[in-house]
Amino acid sequence: MSTISDFDSAASAGIDREHEVQLSLLRALCEALRAQCDGAQLSAMLEQLSDYCEAHFVSEELIMRQKSFDDYEDHIEDHSHMLDLLRAIAVDHATGRSSELTQKTGQALAFIETHINTRDRRFADFLRNDR
Repeated sequence: MSTISDFDSAASAGIDREHEVQLSLLRALCEALRAQCDGAQLSAMLEQLSDYCEAHFVSEELIMRQKSFDDYEDHIEDHSHMLDLLRAIAVDHATGRSSELTQKTGQALAFIETHINTRDRRFADFLRNDR
């Protein structure tokens, strides 16, 4: 029979895998911008990244609420900020402001890397210790 400890371990491992995918998608977008890929390809990559981030954030926030995570409010502020960055990148792309895309995408990558290494690591520690 599974225990709550098994759930916490599985949740943490699943979230870590999602972070790897999230970072991979964002790094691929950065590389596509450097390679000056066509607009349609960039649009598709940006849409995939945005959709993935939204789904990941919803699932992560659900687990946080279920576990009464004490840093929930600050954590979701980071999620909102990241989604705002992605929306700004999408607007810049749609309006042809390509000179700002590389900079903003780099900012998004730096932000999410910091978020994963700080807030998400704290949440993973919380899950491990909440047994």
